[in-house]
Amino acid sequence: MEKMAGKGLGGEVIGFFLAVAFCIICPEYVSSAQRELGKGSPANTSATASPSGSVDNAIRTGAAVADTPRPTPRTGPYFDLVASKNVTALLGKTAYLNCRVKNLGNKTLNMQVSWVRHRDIHLLTVGRYTYTSDQRFRAIHLPHSEDWTLQIKYPQHRDSGIYECQISTTPHMSHYIHLNVVEPTTEIIGGPELYIDRGSTINLTCVVLYSPEPPAYIFWNHNDAIISYDSPRGGVSVVTEKGETTTSFLLIQQARPADSGTYQCNPSNAQSKSIVVHVLNANSIFPLSGEYPAAMQRGGQAFAPTSATHCLVLAACLFLSLS
Repeated sequence: MEKMAGKGLGGEVIGFFLAVAFCIICPEYVSSAQRELGKGSPANTSATASPSGSVDNAIRTGAAVADTPRPTPRTGPYFDLVASKNVTALLGKTAYLNCRVKNLGNKTLNMQVSWVRHRDIHLLTVGRYTYTSDQRFRAIHLPHSEDWTLQIKYPQHRDSGIYECQISTTPHMSHYIHLNVVEPTTEIIGGPELYIDRGSTINLTCVVLYSPEPPAYIFWNHNDAIISYDSPRGGVSVVTEKGETTTSFLLIQQARPADSGTYQCNPSNAQSKSIVVHVLNANSIFPLSGEYPAAMQRGGQAFAPTSATHCLVLAACLFLSLS
């Protein structure tokens, strides 16, 4: 009997562990079995509810839909902010500040749309009429249009600032538009000084930004003399990519000390920009202390030399890690 009890107890223990393992390894079978058992449970008795309950639920749903508030259309004028945004204008190129007013309708007999300059609280336009002696400003409005536009010819830096589009309601309604007047600028990457190893390729990159249109031409100077790409020296070329941002690359192969000096990028429609280039004899300029120029090119690429101190620190770290 004791042997039979021992076998039974051992079988129960083994069966218990097998059941636990089955639940862990195959949980999908357990969950499916639970779903099968749940089909006949009293929890699903609501599915057999009387039709009157369904009708009652439908009535309640309809009442809820009927009670949902509907958005009411606007009755007065308002600004369309999507069509009335801030403006960035180019120096000297006509700028247009647009103000779109919705729901003004036939009320234009009583309501007017005006433009006011905030810098000096100066009334510029009312309706289609201009009220300023500065002839650069003009009101533009087409019949049956929702757009009230302020035109500014030959904008200057002083024209930058906030302009108010105003509707003559009581009290009046206002929308503010910021005008930013910019001018084409020229940048040379890596300036104002660049150091080149002798025999490397000088690669100067000139970028023209905020230009209303690509410059008609870009020419380079070296020490105030226009660079000739067909000179006996050879190895000099220019690549220009035009677009919203125009980029000009000046490439001079096999740099020599005579190539040192001031280089100037001259776009046709923007200010010029200069950079000073130093062509160095390799391993003959800098002391062992590691005092290298901050901007340096080798093989046409920017190069940041490593000082002797950095090398000693790296060597000490390597020794400590191996010991």
